[in-house]
Amino acid sequence: MLELMLLFIIIALIAGYFGFFALSGTAALVAQILFFVAIALIILRGVGDAIRGRPPV
Repeated sequence: MLELMLLFIIIALIAGYFGFFALSGTAALVAQILFFVAIALIILRGVGDAIRGRPPV
């Protein structure tokens, strides 16, 4: 998922450089959504591991 986020950030930067502002904004929005989903999944995994008693790696 993080790879997709980086891909969309790169697409947004390239599209913004060439003047495709609608595509740039859309790609940036998708990258932002993927970022927050990845953060939420990381937090949920940490809470789940803490409940099960597994030590952090």
